[in-house]
Amino acid sequence: MGFQIVVCGSVVPDPLQTLEVVDSTQGPALKNEMMLPVVLDPWAAHALYEAASLAKGVAGSQVWLVSLGPRAKLQQMMMTVAQKASFQLVAVDGPAGGFTDSHQVADALAEAIRTIPGLDLSRLLLCGGWESASRGSCTTLQMVGEQLGILDQFQGVDRLTAREDGSFEVLERVEGGRHQVSVCAGPPMVLGWATGALGEPPNDPRVGMANMRAIMPALQRAKPAAVGTGGIAYLEAGVPQQRRETRIVEDRSAQDIAREIVEWIREAGQ
Repeated sequence: MGFQIVVCGSVVPDPLQTLEVVDSTQGPALKNEMMLPVVLDPWAAHALYEAASLAKGVAGSQVWLVSLGPRAKLQQMMMTVAQKASFQLVAVDGPAGGFTDSHQVADALAEAIRTIPGLDLSRLLLCGGWESASRGSCTTLQMVGEQLGILDQFQGVDRLTAREDGSFEVLERVEGGRHQVSVCAGPPMVLGWATGALGEPPNDPRVGMANMRAIMPALQRAKPAAVGTGGIAYLEAGVPQQRRETRIVEDRSAQDIAREIVEWIREAGQ
């Protein structure tokens, strides 16, 4: 019957941009946030590529990308993402910054997933990033799955293998730099992807043109979502500052330099 795969992922500022936190009427925000170029969240991108690869090998499979963000930013992101993999977009118009409340985001995403025509929740593979470049709380995808009644959840997934009997073998990261191999009898299941095993697909203009024919109407139909900070009060927010201490020393041997670096690392770790 094919797979029914929903990938949750949204926009984040391009990692090459310099970010500055400012106060706004809604709370902390990024300076000139609407002017910053955006990309699909890297962890969500891994989930999308893995989902597209899984669906490509099984006839009748479908992939949806459910994305919450400002409509203009979603359109900007889709100009690139649409050429990477085949999917159907379900857009939700709302803020997508790192200060939004993950409970409210999960509510909006779960509602959008329920409205997908023809989606059978009992056959759903719900995918997304294990973490996020905007907020590494690892909570949003889990709550979306819980709201949809999906109890089998795997976080930190690096590989998913479909078996002939309909079950799935999941390679999942655990503590101590190790992996755990699990077997799930079948969908529904939640998969929070880490880096996966696939590289970024090359741009395919034909895929992009086919996707954009449905993406533009989907953006126009995007419903607004009341997503905010959830009443959270931030006392202070900022971007981690770089620290650099430079000292120029002449006539030192490599062994002495190495010894001093090791001592400095030990002191910094205490």
